[in-house]
Amino acid sequence: MKTATLGPAQRAKALTQMAERELDVLVVGAGVVGAGTALDAVTRGLDTGLVEARDWASGTSSRSSKLIHGGLRYLEMLDFALVREALKERGLLLQRLAPHLVKPVPFLYPLQHKGWERWYAGSGVALYDAMSVSSGHGRGLPVHRHLSHRRALRVAPCLRKDALVGALQYYDAQMDDARYVTTLVRTAAAYGAHVANRARVVGFLREGERVVGARVQDVEGGVAHEIRARQVVNATGVWTDDTQALIGERGQFHVRASKGIHLVVPKDRIHSTTGLILRTEKSVLFVIPWGRHWIIGTTDTDWDLDKAHPAASSADIDYLLEHVNSVLATPLTRDDVEGVYAGLRPLLAGESDATSKLSREHTVAHPVPGLVVVAGGKYTTYRVMAKDAVDEAVHALDARVAECVTEDVPLAGAEGYRALWNARARIAARTGLHVARIEHLLNRYGALTEELLELVVADPALGRPLAGADDYLRAEVVYACTHEGARHLDDVLTRRTRISIETFDRGTRSAREAAELMAPALGWDRAQVEKEVAHYEKRVEAERESQRQPDDLTADAARLGAPDIVPLT
Repeated sequence: MKTATLGPAQRAKALTQMAERELDVLVVGAGVVGAGTALDAVTRGLDTGLVEARDWASGTSSRSSKLIHGGLRYLEMLDFALVREALKERGLLLQRLAPHLVKPVPFLYPLQHKGWERWYAGSGVALYDAMSVSSGHGRGLPVHRHLSHRRALRVAPCLRKDALVGALQYYDAQMDDARYVTTLVRTAAAYGAHVANRARVVGFLREGERVVGARVQDVEGGVAHEIRARQVVNATGVWTDDTQALIGERGQFHVRASKGIHLVVPKDRIHSTTGLILRTEKSVLFVIPWGRHWIIGTTDTDWDLDKAHPAASSADIDYLLEHVNSVLATPLTRDDVEGVYAGLRPLLAGESDATSKLSREHTVAHPVPGLVVVAGGKYTTYRVMAKDAVDEAVHALDARVAECVTEDVPLAGAEGYRALWNARARIAARTGLHVARIEHLLNRYGALTEELLELVVADPALGRPLAGADDYLRAEVVYACTHEGARHLDDVLTRRTRISIETFDRGTRSAREAAELMAPALGWDRAQVEKEVAHYEKRVEAERESQRQPDDLTADAARLGAPDIVPLT
């Protein structure tokens, strides 16, 4: 499969082409569900467009717990169908669709009661494993095991001795959520989808009651486009109700936002060879291995303030620290926290007043002719949501349309990944990069690593690490602009890389060098470089200030002190 290049020229061309003819399907929103819907539609042979108001995955889909999992806690709610579906998807992603991006991760569940708890929790985890195997895609992950008190402390020496009487260990999977969505978008584009970020839908085109397209504003260039389509799919997550309001329709369901925050701490602050899963009074708390870091999360609270930049308050941070410290022999302090991020879950409202009990099922509706809405669900089952959305859309198309094939469509970079992984020592010798660096690249780009290494061959200076962020090469900054659709410094430091949450300075030490690397690829002058750096620094300070505030209202006000986007000069 030929890979797609998402640079400035390709973005401009995509907008022009979408406005020149009627599409079969126009997808609004490029989070994981929207990107997955575009891939599903285009691989059925449909002429497909995808537009996103900000950046790929800039909302919920870059701010998750980074887990691909069946949802062990949903077994306790007796939601067997959701768990079975998610476990099948987990297996597909690990084995076939994205082995370069989705990796196994172990979790330890400390037991605090002798006898009954081991039987109760052990039965649940055993059922979890059995459902995974019965899905037909459960191979490749070790089965759970029971650990004694001594064995558990050997695996996780960070735990207080009195915090457990024994433990269970089981496996799930994880990924870099923003990178995954970017790869989905590139895969859709490679199959012929027209994709454009920083392209905001400001209204819908109507013929009588029927929606026949959308008015799309190029946020960068200011040009308005009318894009006509036989079917429009609203996949805007927590913005679903706002998007529906553009046609004067509330829709057949309501999407409610639940805020979840996460902390990132260095690997050496928690001495463990495994992740942890802990019960809280409201939900569960994860301590997740993340390269040279740990991710700790999450909270689950109602949110009705700014959706673009949900803010983590001081109370949120204290909540996570208090709960994780209840089991750690060496407690964490605020000084240990490198990064903080907050995201919003799009939950279908109506089932319960408590957000932790709202449905993680998804819903697809056709509120008016020509418009399909998909909402709810969870990251792991995005492919099923996309399939259901396209199935609903094609009912209204006159032509016969093929069935969904995405179960057999590997994402860009998957084909050839394992062969390159086996040859990583040879690639390291050829390029002069350390083998650990090659492994890092292969697990971010898969077989597309060869494209990135071509940049280093052309300019060896790009093979050096980025200042202040040793995990990332300078070439990755350039590649983000030329191949992955990055338009602003924020896109690179926050989503194409995760420097904004993986360094104590939140990426400010890397900002200027990154902006200067981006400038030639995006045609920036010196004034734009300065504007980008100043904007990023202001954003970081606004986030820090919000995290010092006592509650959601004051945290939201502080975070809004930094504007959303830097217009191009």
